[in-house]
Amino acid sequence: MNDILAGLAQALRLVVGFDPTLYEITLRSLSVTLTATLIASLIGLPLGAWLSVNRFRARRFIIATLNALMGLPPVVVGLIVFVIFSRSGPLGVFGLLFTTKVMIIAQVILITPIIASVAHQAIRELWAEYHDLLISLNATRFQRIKALLWDSRRALLTASLTGFGRAVGEVGAIMIVGGNIDHSTRVLTTAIALETGKGNFALALALGFVLIALALGVNYVLHFLSRTERSSRW
Repeated sequence: MNDILAGLAQALRLVVGFDPTLYEITLRSLSVTLTATLIASLIGLPLGAWLSVNRFRARRFIIATLNALMGLPPVVVGLIVFVIFSRSGPLGVFGLLFTTKVMIIAQVILITPIIASVAHQAIRELWAEYHDLLISLNATRFQRIKALLWDSRRALLTASLTGFGRAVGEVGAIMIVGGNIDHSTRVLTTAIALETGKGNFALALALGFVLIALALGVNYVLHFLSRTERSSRW
């Protein structure tokens, strides 16, 4: 209990005192995770809609694969990405290892199946409702997907937030590919792991509370925007 109270007190001091290291790590965490979530959403949301609208032989296999990939072990993803972007790897020439760019790539791989699967579940129900109408209007597949994405935008926001929640608390993959380098690739989760290993539990708890506040803050802002958008329609 004393450690928790000490962590809260230290978190408050760091935030109120505008600790430059804390804000640097927090902004880096937010930048990496939001960028990964945006890229994964641009891939996963249309993919979920496309799987809902189209019928083909391998469709069930792809859906089952996406559902299975939702539980990808982060350390395995980190290891694979590390091998690919290492100096001896096929993409090592780009020199992305131990940078925030490769951290974003690892997070995109982790959360794209989550966003696509959740989006597919949401859009599949809407497609069952809109099927006859869109067919009668002779809408093209692109128009169907566009209409479904727009009308299910609040459910898709939930899908993106699900991916964001998974990415913002991820430590295994980005620790491997990012290296937890101070002032370069250190983010909140890797800093927490480092401080815990050093026995600095008060600072680790402080960083943990900041991470929780960051995740809640992003969700509250997006929820508020969603409510504002909804109320403007009435």
